[in-house]
Amino acid sequence: MANAATQTKPLHIGNAAKHGMEATFLAMLDLQGNKRILDLESGFGAFYANYSPDDLPSPNSHIWLLDQQDVAFKSFPAHLATHWAADAAAAVRKHLVVSERAGLPTDHIERVVLRVPEVQYVNRPFPDSEHEARHSFQYVACAMLLDGSVTVPSFHSQQINRPQVRELLRKVELEHPPDNLPSFNSLYCEISITLKDGTTFTERSDTFYGHWRKPLSQEDLQRKFRANASQILCRDTVESLVKVVENLENLEDCSTLTTLLKGPSVQEEASKLSHMFSSHHTTSPRLTSI
Repeated sequence: MANAATQTKPLHIGNAAKHGMEATFLAMLDLQGNKRILDLESGFGAFYANYSPDDLPSPNSHIWLLDQQDVAFKSFPAHLATHWAADAAAAVRKHLVVSERAGLPTDHIERVVLRVPEVQYVNRPFPDSEHEARHSFQYVACAMLLDGSVTVPSFHSQQINRPQVRELLRKVELEHPPDNLPSFNSLYCEISITLKDGTTFTERSDTFYGHWRKPLSQEDLQRKFRANASQILCRDTVESLVKVVENLENLEDCSTLTTLLKGPSVQEEASKLSHMFSSHHTTSPRLTSI
């Protein structure tokens, strides 16, 4: 977990996928090897004196997590647990901000208490980098309180190092109620803001917008995709990708999708898309199906 808030973490995932693909292709090429690599006499047992393998579990002896919960599409790129903090902060902000022009009265705030699960690698009182900010209960809550939203630019260095952010971070405290366990299915975030005159406002989030119990709307999901994809692809390509993914089950040739993802001119694909969409009149599946 030491690399949870570094550039290395996503590298691990990609590297694992890379090795999986390599193993698949090598097997397709009929690469030969010893089938007894796990056996005591010739495998790990030949090198480790305490090697004591157990029988593999049966397929019905375990529960797949995704059989019990769905996939959550985040509305902003940060650790999932911080989305509860953002949701609670957005709710309590309504008690404090008279107008967006006036902003948050940070000078009047005495303390901010976040009641969250005890998750050490998301407890970062003063993040120094984009990656640390994405893994900080404190920063995400402060960004929402100050700006009214959390977006990709919220994690840029100039936003993280704003004086008003640092001032507010110094007022944040974490509490860990014993009933608030680190489970994406049951955790919550409660935020209490106490003003210097003693007034306290408290709000709580049990399910943030984007959680599988409260999924992003199709419009918001497409808006997120367009905002991200438009950073490297032209507008026409982005719109074509939306159409392709919406009709993924009807796609006969995946090269249409992969070609668009490479970012060439859309003219070559226009005829394929036009033909594909005119040939199918079934109800389009939701983008969330992928």
